[in-house]
Amino acid sequence: MSRGKSIRSTTILSVRRDGRLAMGGDGQVTMGESIVKQNARKIRRLYSDKVIAGFAGSTADALSLFARFEQKLEEFHGNLSRAVVELAKEWRTDRALRHLEALLLVADGKNTYLVSGNGDVIEPDDGIVAIGSGGPYALAAARVLAKHTSMKAKEIVEEAMRVAGQICIYTNENFVIEEL
Repeated sequence: MSRGKSIRSTTILSVRRDGRLAMGGDGQVTMGESIVKQNARKIRRLYSDKVIAGFAGSTADALSLFARFEQKLEEFHGNLSRAVVELAKEWRTDRALRHLEALLLVADGKNTYLVSGNGDVIEPDDGIVAIGSGGPYALAAARVLAKHTSMKAKEIVEEAMRVAGQICIYTNENFVIEEL
């Protein structure tokens, strides 16, 4: 990812609560000022459905990263922590990869990580993390819902994504939500 550039054009939110994980992403794809697709799938299940990954940024770049990340998961036999560290190192040092403009959120039954091309591998303190242009809105809504309600992880993701979709012009309310 280019240093200092923000990733726009989506919202991906991950919430871990009561031993469950939910990750959701909106379906809108924009080019410049135009919406070109309403139902894109930015969330995927990987490694025999044991890992969920979502992306924000350039679709082609994210698909390339998904392929590399899947290779790392296979190489390290599903060890998510090791796979994300190795992906981040490769992403930062590889000549072709370091120009990719995307962010990844990845999670399994135990861990959640935000991975960037700057070499960042960040695990959220509270189990709630979001990326993309609508990420700050979804993150704020999810934290409030987690603190002041007894909603399940999936319900928090649904409501927080709805908030982001109503505020962020690069985010719609056509969500895909996956759970572990």
